[in-house]
Amino acid sequence: MTINEKQDEIISEFEFLDDWLDKYQQIIDKSQSGEKMAEEDKVPENLIEGCQSKVWVKAEYKDGKIYYQGESNTDIAGGIVVMLVEVLSGHTPDEIIDSDLYFIDRIGLKEHLSPTRSNGMLAMVKQMRLYAVAYKSKMGL
Repeated sequence: MTINEKQDEIISEFEFLDDWLDKYQQIIDKSQSGEKMAEEDKVPENLIEGCQSKVWVKAEYKDGKIYYQGESNTDIAGGIVVMLVEVLSGHTPDEIIDSDLYFIDRIGLKEHLSPTRSNGMLAMVKQMRLYAVAYKSKMGL
């Protein structure tokens, strides 16, 4: 599945929700259904700088693709990182670097998050793209 197909899937999960309380609940549900990281991966090196909550993101390069894991100590940040992992994981560094993450706007996240949460989300995206740049460079792609 492409990055855009995954984004469209997330958008369709939110489309039928009119109320922002329902959308927040959907984000919380995503957080709780996400794959949990191993405790030994919740280390300072995997902590995202710029997030009010604690958010950890780990990346692994395997067979030409990057696989992410992410978790947070809060439900909203956790749901956001789970969605980003769903969308970006399993793709090549170039696909990740070049992706337009339009689902963030389309589900209304940008306008409904507090400035600190919005900054945290941007920090998550930035870190995940930096992993892609690092792996691309490291693998000489």
